[in-house]
Amino acid sequence: MGRRPLSEGMNSFSGTGLQCIRSARMVFDGLSFSARAGDVLYLKGPNGSGKSSLLRVMAGLLRPAAGEMLWNGTNTRADLEEFRGSLNYVGHRDAVKGAFTVRENLSFWAAMADGDMDEGMLSTALEAFDLSRLADLPARFLSAGQTRRLNLARLLTSSAPLWILDEPATSLDAANAAALRNAVESHVETGGIVVMATHEEVSAGGQILELSEYGVKGGSA
Repeated sequence: MGRRPLSEGMNSFSGTGLQCIRSARMVFDGLSFSARAGDVLYLKGPNGSGKSSLLRVMAGLLRPAAGEMLWNGTNTRADLEEFRGSLNYVGHRDAVKGAFTVRENLSFWAAMADGDMDEGMLSTALEAFDLSRLADLPARFLSAGQTRRLNLARLLTSSAPLWILDEPATSLDAANAAALRNAVESHVETGGIVVMATHEEVSAGGQILELSEYGVKGGSA
C-alpha cells in the first residue's frame, strides 16, 4: 500500500497481571498478553466483558489497578508520551473535526503523529477507504459509515508500529471491511502489531484473548 517503513527492530508488546476496576466493579484481574512484530491479537468476549477497558489500558488512556505493560521490554509508564507516539488508537468515538475537510483531517492526524504529511500516503489512505471523491468535503457532512472510514484511513498516514482498534469494522460495508482487512494484513506483513476487539470471525494464525464476566483465557485461532 505504499506505507513508509516501520521503525527498525522487532517490536514487542506485553502485559502481566493486569487488573481493571471500573465503578467499584472488577472488570478483569490477572490478565496477561504478549504480541510481537507481525502479530494480530484479537480480543473476544460478550458485551461488558472488558474489551474496551482493556484496549484503553493498552493505549495508556486508563491506568490499571495492578500489573504492568512493556513495550520493547520497557514499562510503558516510564515514558508514557513516547509509548503513545508508537501507537494508533481507534476507539468507538470518532476523532473527526467536523469543520475540517476529509483531507485536512488526515493531514492533521499525520502531522500530529509524524510531524509531516506524505502526499503519497495521503492519496493511498483516501483510495484505500474510498474517500478520494470526498476529500474536499467538510467532515460534518459525512455519514456514520464515511466517518468511520475516515477514522480508519488515518492508520495509513502514520508509521506507528502498534495499532489498537476497538471493533473497527462497525458501520463498514463489505467492500470497506475488506479494505480494513487488507490494511491490517499489510501492517503486520511490514512488522507491525495489531490488537483488535471484534465480534467477527478472525483470521487463521491470529492470537485470541477471550474475556468474559467470570475470567480471562487465551488461545490461538
